Amino acid sequence: MQIKIEEDLIMLDLCGQANEDILSQMADNLCHCGYVKESYKPAVIAREKVFATGLPTGSYGVAIPHTDIVHVNKPTICIARLKHDVDFVIMGEESETVAVKLLFMLAMNEQHAQLNVLQKLMGLLQDNEALTYLATEDDKSKIKAFIIDKLNLEGGE
Repeated sequence: MQIKIEEDLIMLDLCGQANEDILSQMADNLCHCGYVKESYKPAVIAREKVFATGLPTGSYGVAIPHTDIVHVNKPTICIARLKHDVDFVIMGEESETVAVKLLFMLAMNEQHAQLNVLQKLMGLLQDNEALTYLATEDDKSKIKAFIIDKLNLEGGE
């Protein structure tokens, strides 16, 4: 499966007051670039309320918001680095939160691809050096190449 990573989908120093603001901006960007349908944004926001995606990692809080494949036109990942951390409920918890710095919003149009990418992302999220790189690098082309390499994505260019 071809998963395209675009520099347009790497959002640096994104600002928002609450996780819904961040999810909304990321989903709007995916929609604007043609990767997802209009239905994606309300679906990803609703899913985050029921199935939280915040993950406390060694160095930075991370979230991996995603939703059902029916809302996706073409597979991709939208990556955001927040200017100021925003609280997300921790995956598997009811109300405990983590201050999130990095987000990987998945837009997959095949179920097995979503699981595959989630597994690859989990490996990346356990690598503190990789997270520090993503939290500090300002060159979108370098971030894009890094993600393609780290997640071993085919057709990433």
